[in-house]
Amino acid sequence: MKTRIGILTSGGDCPGLNAVLRGAALAADKLGWEMLGFRDGFEGLLPPGDYTILDRKCTENIMALGGTLIGTTNRGHFVAKIGAGDRAVVAAEVIEQARKVLNENRVEALIIVGGDGSMTTALQLQEAGINCVGVPKTIDNDLEATAMTFGFDS
Repeated sequence: MKTRIGILTSGGDCPGLNAVLRGAALAADKLGWEMLGFRDGFEGLLPPGDYTILDRKCTENIMALGGTLIGTTNRGHFVAKIGAGDRAVVAAEVIEQARKVLNENRVEALIIVGGDGSMTTALQLQEAGINCVGVPKTIDNDLEATAMTFGFDS
């Protein structure tokens, strides 16, 4: 069986999201892996799991398109950032539902493209034992340990 990894875009929209999806799909293809693109941010992780397979063919002409091929949201069950310095805890049952969807679909790791709230949620998933990789993006350029995130120039 092929290794499967997931990717989602979360938070507000910004330029460059489709480029990240295309790059991830091409890298997965090169490694012989399968990439699942979860729709509408973290909400796509809820049962039954809302995803599409991202491959070389389906991402071929997305570079010039605005938005994100798989959708995004900054609302819903996974909101973890309320305001400066605040952190809401994602409900344990929601994290468990996400884990179940990922396990049932044999997803070994999840790439999360998002800003401070998305990275806060990613941390909580990681703390719950879900393998996560964060790709920082924000139009506000307010993520620590980054000189400039993509999306900031917009």
